[in-house]
Order: sequence, then structure tokens, then C-alpha cells
Amino acid sequence: MFGSLGFTELILILVIVMIIFGAGKLPQLGEGIGKAIKGFKKSVQEANAIEAEAQTVAQQPQTAPAASLAEGGQVPSPGQATTPQAVAPAPDQVPQSTVQTTQPEPVPSSKG
Repeated sequence: MFGSLGFTELILILVIVMIIFGAGKLPQLGEGIGKAIKGFKKSVQEANAIEAEAQTVAQQPQTAPAASLAEGGQVPSPGQATTPQAVAPAPDQVPQSTVQTTQPEPVPSSKG
């Protein structure tokens, strides 16, 4: 991209930029461009970290059965039925005493 630009062309572009923005604005312009580049690099690194974390989480369920075997768990034989130890009740079977409902607070009127 910059291979065809020579030294003369770069000086001409710099002079045009100085005329447009003025010598006082160039440091602010450079600072703004630097912050933008820094922010872009930071967001790319965060995106890579989030992606790596998602891959780690996706791999954990695959390694969970191996971890239970290492803790002394037994693998059921093909004919043996497995029973869950704790089963949560369906939402419509939850007793009403455990369900908490909240009433919306009345809004005072501003008439006056």
C-alpha cells in the first residue's frame, strides 16, 4: 500500500495535514489515534480470552465422567439402570409456600 508512496508524497501529505489541523492539534490527533489503536488491541485480546474460556468450558463436560471415575465412581454395566440421586421437582409441582411473590409499589401521583 505504501510501497508506491515516495518521500516527496509523504512530505506533501504531512504539509496538507498541518494546514488542515494546525500545528497545535497534531499532538492531540496523534494521541487520539494512539488511544484508538490501544483500545482496538485490548478488545482483540479480550475477545481471544473469552473465546479461550468458552472452549475450556465446552471441554469440561467431556472430562467430567473421567473425573468421577478417578474419584472412585463406577461405570454402570449396559444392563444396569442408573438412578439419579436428586431430582428437582417440575415448576408446576413446587409448593406455593416456597414461591415468593412481590407486589409492585404504588407510584405517588404528582398532582398538586
